[in-house]
Amino acid sequence: MEIAKQIAPIALAIIMFGLGLGLTSHDFKRVISFPKDFFVGFIGQVVLLPIIAFGLVQFINVPPEIALGIMIIASAPGGVTSNVLTKFAGGDVALSISLTAIISLLSIITVPFIVFKSASLIGIEVTKEISMITVALKMFFVVTVPVFFGMVTRSLMTNFVISKNLFIQRTSIILFLIVFISIWVEEWDRLLSFITSSGLIALTLNIIMLFIGYFLAKFFASGIPQRKCISLECGLQNGTLAVVVATQLFDDIVFLYPTAAYALIMFVTSIFFVLIVRKID
Repeated sequence: MEIAKQIAPIALAIIMFGLGLGLTSHDFKRVISFPKDFFVGFIGQVVLLPIIAFGLVQFINVPPEIALGIMIIASAPGGVTSNVLTKFAGGDVALSISLTAIISLLSIITVPFIVFKSASLIGIEVTKEISMITVALKMFFVVTVPVFFGMVTRSLMTNFVISKNLFIQRTSIILFLIVFISIWVEEWDRLLSFITSSGLIALTLNIIMLFIGYFLAKFFASGIPQRKCISLECGLQNGTLAVVVATQLFDDIVFLYPTAAYALIMFVTSIFFVLIVRKID
């Protein structure tokens, strides 16, 4: 886990910088102009996802460490991957970017709250001398600050950044993969444990959220592109951020099992999902 522990914060900062490069003030104004779609996506990801995850860890008999690991990945916002796949699915990319950006910025508050509250309810004590405020401050420097600098850079070099948009997206996905490949390689002898201990609950949570996101948007959002977007935002989480949070709080690799399993599973399920929904107009 040492390699991932060292590179995850750097990778996350670069990924969030890349997210900032893709943002303009219009993305934030869009939330005010079309609040309903954003609110539906926000409720699905920030409220329903952690609630359903907590219900699953109560229903499915898993060790407390795996349960809290599920809550860590469930607390994470959507990642840049959801923006790319929303585009391939024919979804509302602008909404996807808005949801990813704003929920990521709010994650410095929501993630520590959900994780610490979950730990208390599950009965796990955070043994490190670290508080909710400390985690929030550390997340601020690897999430909020890079996004801000990315937006400033875009405003100063707009044409160059736009011309490199595909490269930026690919770099973010590659960094995401590097973090998880390093975990899988470093812990190869325990890879089977990732899947056997966390695979079922991770798969169940992922599929449930893809469907809930889709049908929640079907009843409350504007149209089909918004359904595709919100579903992917609910089903795809920022695993790199989850790794950073888990390694800040715990030294035991077991807390990363669900995140490692979820990252592997969500790529497979989301590709199948995109292939299905892209035919829907």
